Amino acid sequence: MSQDRVALYLQDAHSLQDGIDLVQYAESKGFEAVWQAESRLVRDAIVPMAAFAATTSKIKVGSGVTNNWTRNIGLLAATFLTLDDLAEDRIICGIGAWWDPLASKVGINRRKPLSAMRETVEVLRRLLNMENVTYHGEFHYVDGIQLDVVHGRTEPRNVPIYIGATGMKMMEMTGEIADGAVLNYLVNPAYNLQAMDALERGAKKAGRSIDEIDRPQLMICSVGDDRKAALDGARKMITQYLGQQPHLMKASGVSQELLDDIHQVLTWPATEEEIEGAMHLVPDDVVQMCTASGSPEEVKAKVREYIDNGATCPILYPLGDAKLMIDIFSDGYS
Repeated sequence: MSQDRVALYLQDAHSLQDGIDLVQYAESKGFEAVWQAESRLVRDAIVPMAAFAATTSKIKVGSGVTNNWTRNIGLLAATFLTLDDLAEDRIICGIGAWWDPLASKVGINRRKPLSAMRETVEVLRRLLNMENVTYHGEFHYVDGIQLDVVHGRTEPRNVPIYIGATGMKMMEMTGEIADGAVLNYLVNPAYNLQAMDALERGAKKAGRSIDEIDRPQLMICSVGDDRKAALDGARKMITQYLGQQPHLMKASGVSQELLDDIHQVLTWPATEEEIEGAMHLVPDDVVQMCTASGSPEEVKAKVREYIDNGATCPILYPLGDAKLMIDIFSDGYS
């Protein structure tokens, strides 16, 4: 078995039962973690995480990522304590700042995202450390609360906190306060170099080294023997994100001209027909710039590019045959 670190990313493309099967399969093939998405109004992260944690024995289970706006801080801490009760020392809390227009459409004003995240991480960490916490902040106001364990372990919990950062200010703060950064997908490997600089600046503020900050990275992986079908699978995904999350695509170096062309075809949320109609606008080089797509050799080479530019572990989002992807990466990528 290769020593290359590799993890699985699940969103909402599979039934929960199929997700459980894939996680068990990934565990059997040496994958170190599964990260469950919570992005659009589709599937929350916590229920699948509990299902994965309850049906495996070794693999780590992370939220990839939940957000710091929709759960009260007391509930957020209790949730991750409960998950840790289910799978001791295997739970990772990945948390991000969410995005618009989705947040505003459900009535959340994402003001001062850096301050809000800083407060969340500080209070959450103290609660999971089983401290009695009084904190009068701008976003969190708690008075003498602590996790009230009746049955189970009362000692501090080992639940690392990773921030899903995309922008460089959030990335710098991640380097300062978090255990790890969940680097985003649909960015090109050059983006990683900026991210490393920002993480390093933040780490220095806290008197630590960037090597102390884990840096797993989401990567869309569309692999198969039919190269064209593999590329088209990723092309469809990219087209959807060009329409729904242009901030991500801009960060990856996609031209404003392409974004404008796409936006003439797509509304939000984009319909299946609109996505199909806009796919032809996205050329192969953009697909391969931002995803690990194509033949097994091309896909492994792309993963190595991200690793060479600072990521510590690929978190692979399978498009197409997920078990084939797991098999391909079970013997590493270096």
